[in-house]
Amino acid sequence: MRVYEAIVEALEDIGVDAAFGGAGENAAGLMLALDASKTIRPILAKNEQAAAFMACGYAMFSDRLGVCFATAGPGAFNLISGLCVALTDSYPLLAISGYSTVAWEGRGGLNETSGRARTPNSHMMFDACCKTDPGTGKPANYLVTDPAKLIDTLEHAVRVAFEGRPGPVHLAIAEDITARSVTVPNFRRLEVRPDPVPPDPAQLEAAGNLLEDALERGDRVCVLAGFGAIRAGAGDALRRFIERFELPLLTTMDGKGIVDEQHRLAIGIFCDSGHKAARDIWEDSDLVLAIGNSFAQHATFDFNEELFEGKQLIHVNIDPGEIDKVYRVDAGVVADAKLAITALHARLDKNVGPRPEIDYRPKDYDERFVIGLHKGLHPGRMVQAISRNLPPRGVVLTDAGAHAAWCGYYLEMRDGQNFRKPGTYGPMGIGVCGALGVKFGDPSRPVVAAVGDGSYLMMGFELMTAVAHDIPVVWVIFNDGEFKLIKLYQLSAFFDTALTEFENPDWVAYAHACGAEGYRADDEDEFEEAFRRAIASGKPTLIDARITRLALPHYSPDPEGILSALWNGIRERIGV
Repeated sequence: MRVYEAIVEALEDIGVDAAFGGAGENAAGLMLALDASKTIRPILAKNEQAAAFMACGYAMFSDRLGVCFATAGPGAFNLISGLCVALTDSYPLLAISGYSTVAWEGRGGLNETSGRARTPNSHMMFDACCKTDPGTGKPANYLVTDPAKLIDTLEHAVRVAFEGRPGPVHLAIAEDITARSVTVPNFRRLEVRPDPVPPDPAQLEAAGNLLEDALERGDRVCVLAGFGAIRAGAGDALRRFIERFELPLLTTMDGKGIVDEQHRLAIGIFCDSGHKAARDIWEDSDLVLAIGNSFAQHATFDFNEELFEGKQLIHVNIDPGEIDKVYRVDAGVVADAKLAITALHARLDKNVGPRPEIDYRPKDYDERFVIGLHKGLHPGRMVQAISRNLPPRGVVLTDAGAHAAWCGYYLEMRDGQNFRKPGTYGPMGIGVCGALGVKFGDPSRPVVAAVGDGSYLMMGFELMTAVAHDIPVVWVIFNDGEFKLIKLYQLSAFFDTALTEFENPDWVAYAHACGAEGYRADDEDEFEEAFRRAIASGKPTLIDARITRLALPHYSPDPEGILSALWNGIRERIGV
């Protein structure tokens, strides 16, 4: 068995059924091995960056290993953005790249990236975007030059990808060991799935005591959930927890939908594009139980130093580096979110009596109302139409841009549905391409990419990949011909704007040219009809949604709301 054949068979054994990549001479052997596989479907993207984004999507909700591959040199470097997404957003991802002949290092061979003799240094590049190997304390970036060490290295790399907080690992295969005459002498099945991280009893006791004391005193307690809780599959456990102890649930935008958003205890998202109802609950709370969130910039109103003033904080996170990183905790629990919340529930259930039902959710819940009388297609009402017509277990992905704020605010996720926006690395294009990976990770789930026109212009050629492989994703393009968030930032910071407007092609004609379905919508009725037909078609489909430029998304860099943010901005400018 040759090197790439061994890699493919090992990945088959652990349940991988898709690999996303790009063609190249140094990846030629892997391409042949994948083509011969009976269970792994190779998806050749138009660009390796898109392939890495697809691998992130594959791992996003499936709890399986995302796999991407590329040739040496520029192909490998094109994977970098996807690995950065996997690093910040906690996706288990294996990147496999070719590597030029080690015996020729320093001579300037084709695609050499040894860092010697004025060649790029791929070791440093991949070190910068791979998770840390807990065994060595170094980046999980491995160069294989000995076929006898291949399986041990592959097994170790995949274990690292899943261990603790998931993340990306990289395996570079030296061209020296890919010849037909080179074989793997010690192939075996892989053992790669470490057990979830259980809560430490002492940490659990400290957190439990703090919660019990707060509930006994009648303090106001709220729960704040992030994507870590979704990754851990903690939704049902969290719903039972808040119902038992009558606690209002807020989420970050990344935690959106962990509990059905029509649930009486699901108050909304708390962030700079969040709901007033969630902000009011936060302001009234004495203790916050934060589960699986990292207190990122837009979830903390630019790391607002007064966010926890007068509040206690219990923080549950699988990554010890997140505890005390931004805000000082009163109790920290390093554990899998599902195991931690289940253990806290069992502990409190013994000591806390029945709790009266409390109506936290206002009757005029703010997410239901779209402010604005603009003519044309309003993005808020369009997102509400997506909510009404999204099938059970549907997934909605967004990209970086104003459309993410519209979706975060107005999209209402029902039980079993999921939402995801780019994390802190925040590239444009992850939603456009990641949607293909999500769909391939679970073909039974309807997948919608609600993306800006700027994002789609960057990566929209992957529509051809969807058509070639019959991957029926629906792309809703928020078409207003401008980089909305950049324009708003320029206006607020510099009172001027430049280079933010652009022309779009005829997206319907483009869709048809690629062999996909395409619709144009200029008003809400047209959009709703197009969206229903797109979901029902079972084909890759673009919807060119011609939204009004006049509507502005809900956004406030102040936890007390937009009026407070405006007033503070005025005070800063006049020096008060």
